[in-house]
Amino acid sequence: MDTTKAGKKEKKSRNCIWTQIFREHRHFGRQTFVLAKTELIKTYKGAILGPLWAVAKPLFQLFIYWFAFEFGIRGGGDRDMHGVTFFVFLMVGFIPWFFISNTITGGSKSIRSNRHFVTKVSFPVSVIMTYTTLAKLFIHIFLISLCYIYLVCTGLAPSIYNLQFFFYCPLMFLFFVMLLWSTAPMSAFSKDFESLLVAVMAGFFWISGIMNISYEIENDFVRNLMLLNPITFFVNGYRKTFINVEWYNEWFFENTTELMIFLCEFVFIYVIGVFNYSRLRKRLPDVL
Repeated sequence: MDTTKAGKKEKKSRNCIWTQIFREHRHFGRQTFVLAKTELIKTYKGAILGPLWAVAKPLFQLFIYWFAFEFGIRGGGDRDMHGVTFFVFLMVGFIPWFFISNTITGGSKSIRSNRHFVTKVSFPVSVIMTYTTLAKLFIHIFLISLCYIYLVCTGLAPSIYNLQFFFYCPLMFLFFVMLLWSTAPMSAFSKDFESLLVAVMAGFFWISGIMNISYEIENDFVRNLMLLNPITFFVNGYRKTFINVEWYNEWFFENTTELMIFLCEFVFIYVIGVFNYSRLRKRLPDVL
C-alpha cells in the first residue's frame, strides 16, 4: 500500500515538473507583454537617444565588422557571396546573432536583476526570462524590418521564401527562452558562470557562420562543428529567408540533416531546461 502511494506521489511529482513552467505562464500573458515594454523603457532610461540605442548599437557593430573585413583585413573591395555583396550577407546573418547574443548574455542575469520578483512577491520566476527575452524580440523585429526595407530597395526582396520568417523567428525565441531556464538560475547562483557565458559567446561569434558560409568550410571537423551549432541553424535560416538569390533559396525542410540535428537539440534543451529550472527554482530566494 505504501509502495503504491509512493509511486503515485512520484508520478504526480514528475507531471508537476513537466507542466510547471506552462502553468506559470498561463495566467500571466498580458503581464508578460507589459513587463517586456517596461524592460525596454528601463534599459534605455536616462539615455539621450533613448530607444534609438537599440538600433544604433547593432548598426555600429555591423559597420565595424563589415569595414574591418572588407577594407582592413582584405584591403578593399566588397566580395561576392554567391550573388550578393558581403555587406548584405553579413547584415542578414548579424541581426539574428545580435538577438541571440543579447538574449543569452542579458537573459542570464535576468533573475539577479529582477530579484525583487523572486524574494518579495509571489511571481512565477520563469516569466522573468520570458519577458526579458520578449523585450529583445521587439528590438529584433524592428531591426529585421529595417533590413527588409533595405533588401526591397536593392531588389533582393520580396520573395515567397520570406514566409519562413514566421517559422525561424518564433522557433528562435522559444529555443533561447528554454536555454535560459538553465542558464539564468545558474547565473543567479554564480557570477562566475555569468562571466563564463559572456566569454563563450564572444568565441561563438566566429563559429556560427556569421562571417562566412558554413556549408563551404573546407575543414571537415570545423564544418561539422558548425552544423551542430544551433546559432548557425538560425543564421543560415535567415539568409535562406531574406536573400532572394537562387543559391540561397531553400525551404527549411529541404535540408533534412540540418533540421533533424536542430530538432534533437531542441528536445535536449527543453528537457535540461525544465529539469534545471525545477531543481533550482525553490532555492533562488535564499541565494538572492
